[in-house]
Amino acid sequence: MIITGNYPNLRLRRSRKFSWSRRLVQDNDLSYNDFILPIFLTDGKAKKVPISSMPNVFRYSIDKLKSVVDKALKLGIPMVALFPHTNVKKKDEYGNEALNENNLVCQAIKFIKKNYKNEIGIMCDVALDPYTSHGHDGIIRKNEILNDETLEVLIKQSVLQAKMGCDVIAPSDMMDGRVLKIRKALDKNNLKDVQILSYAVKYASSFYGPFRNAVGSKRQLKGHKKTYQMDFKNNYEALREVSLDIKEGADMIIVKPGMPYLDIIREVKNNFKIPVIAYQVSGEYSLIQNAITKKLLDKKSIYESLVSFKRAGANSIITYFADQIKLDKFK
Repeated sequence: MIITGNYPNLRLRRSRKFSWSRRLVQDNDLSYNDFILPIFLTDGKAKKVPISSMPNVFRYSIDKLKSVVDKALKLGIPMVALFPHTNVKKKDEYGNEALNENNLVCQAIKFIKKNYKNEIGIMCDVALDPYTSHGHDGIIRKNEILNDETLEVLIKQSVLQAKMGCDVIAPSDMMDGRVLKIRKALDKNNLKDVQILSYAVKYASSFYGPFRNAVGSKRQLKGHKKTYQMDFKNNYEALREVSLDIKEGADMIIVKPGMPYLDIIREVKNNFKIPVIAYQVSGEYSLIQNAITKKLLDKKSIYESLVSFKRAGANSIITYFADQIKLDKFK
């Protein structure tokens, strides 16, 4: 039981009076150490292509990565996350481009490792939706997403990315059992130190639209993803998913989307004490960014939204604001 005392003996406004006293008693803070920066990749040379659905976010050709990674390093961002915009001509129903050692993600990994060694971490998405002609995360037969057959491709994709130099493998496909299979394959290939950041809690959300446009899967997507991504009406199912992935070898887990699921972040953190990464997804980002452009929100709303993840229990945040926000302005 918390005893707070009675007015006027206890006045909580005393500690709010000055900046120094507010800083002294604050529960949570935010720094660039808390951010993971997503980077979208595109074919070609000398390209920095604006993404219409995500203001101030771009697709970069490999030779343009230096500027964005340099900025991330200068700010002190610990890790970047790579997402490819695959040419539609390279897509097929099985997502074979995911296993091409010269695909965009593999090229980007090699470029970053060659130029930066281990100065910054590299996270790679493991899923087939950027590579499939139907826009789904798995192999389809008779309109059904095949779990076990998809796993065999995801294992090969994970090992390929790790061999190229990826530090953190992040399976986002939501197939059952993939963390265990990937962990065993990595260990078998002497890639024991490669971490697994599992999208353990990924809801079938309406907030992913701008991202699907950014990676070029929105037009390809046929049907919905509700048979493998989680029902957003459920909360305890999230704890079951996290429990399974921890047992299978996940080092960290993601809750996605972020702000509509702060309750889930708190539940997961309280129950498992595992590092939890919040993903402030494209729909959340675009809503805030567009509202700021229309002067419906102040830029301080960005900072407030990011602090909410820390308050809920997240260790770090995947956010498109990572290299845009000027934290010193909000201290």
